[in-house]
Amino acid sequence: MVISASYKTDIPAFYGRWLLNRLDAGYCWVKNPVSGRPFYVSLARQDVEGIVFWTKNPWPFMAFAQHVRDRGHPLYFQQTITGYGESIERAVLPASRSIEAAKRLVDTFGAGSVVWRYDPIVVTGAMPSDWHVENFGQLAAALAGYVDEVATKFLVLHSKTRRNLTAAIGRTWKDPDPTSKASILRTFNNIAKSHNMKLTLCSQPDIPVELPHAICIDALRLNALGAHIVAPKTLGNRPGCLCIEARDIGDYDTCPQAVHIATPLRINVLPFKGTSCTTRMPNRSFPCNAPNESRRCAKRLSLTPRVSERSSVDRKTRNTDHRILGL
Repeated sequence: MVISASYKTDIPAFYGRWLLNRLDAGYCWVKNPVSGRPFYVSLARQDVEGIVFWTKNPWPFMAFAQHVRDRGHPLYFQQTITGYGESIERAVLPASRSIEAAKRLVDTFGAGSVVWRYDPIVVTGAMPSDWHVENFGQLAAALAGYVDEVATKFLVLHSKTRRNLTAAIGRTWKDPDPTSKASILRTFNNIAKSHNMKLTLCSQPDIPVELPHAICIDALRLNALGAHIVAPKTLGNRPGCLCIEARDIGDYDTCPQAVHIATPLRINVLPFKGTSCTTRMPNRSFPCNAPNESRRCAKRLSLTPRVSERSSVDRKTRNTDHRILGL
């Protein structure tokens, strides 16, 4: 199984110690975002074929990533660098620092270890299409020679996203028509090619443009970095997604980066209020998203796992989790 860490929250930026502790323990629990029921995920070395990290700030994870690789896990990073600034991403690194981090990762983990994400494309009055073309070109030039792929997509304006953007910047955001989006992407593609990068489009087949589909969790990339994934199963998260089957171990609403645009399911409008349980208790096996939830999460842990989940969890391990949670 490939582990995704995590498109739900920025584990490299905030939960590196927690991840190392869970790798040492050989498992973690993950909360189903719909039912709230926890399920068991094995992190034993023999069960993990590779790890894909998603981050906007890899700096806190640099040393931890070395330890992950030393444990024998092939890995690569999906690193988002947009340069949007504080109006959209109030607590995200400046683009210059993000670029420096991407270069450090490639120098450390080798060619192909970073996929740059210019994601999502957010068109506003202050950031029209011409602004994006210039911004994308500057970032691509700075990353030339270090990344071979840039994945992108336009912001999907769900009702909650619209409310968040309006609260942040007023009603200046725009949703370009498919033809306009295609024009922007063609320009991006020409820029990417000039810097020896492949531009890929993430799950937006409605845009009339011929671009390779992004495979964010990619068996070929992991295999090039030392994995041995044979006959991977494509199991995307939404229509048009070509990612291989993976298990995501994050939790929504646990990212303190104050981004007005996030996942289509949950959108963080304000900085995270309080300290996550995984920060206060880095040994816990079950991440939750608010300090008051630790006892409720612990009670959920007492739910009987499914047979497939129960096979490699012994009573002693579960009791240890409960002691960590203060029960």
